[in-house]
Amino acid sequence: MTRFERVSVGFAGGQVLSARVAPAELDALRKALGGGGRWHVLVCEDGIVQLDLAQVAYIRVDSDEPRVGFGA
Repeated sequence: MTRFERVSVGFAGGQVLSARVAPAELDALRKALGGGGRWHVLVCEDGIVQLDLAQVAYIRVDSDEPRVGFGA
């Protein structure tokens, strides 16, 4: 069974793309952002997204740590 990471990709215009991707896909996206290319194909759990890397402002990876209670 493939484990998926929850990621949010934020863009310069303020839009956010939320997706679930395999760890290898997340690593490939990080490498592509540092590689100087313009476009990257991101394979997600439920489809494929072509990203304009020049517009990506950030990547957020959600923690899979269990949360109990209401927190402070």
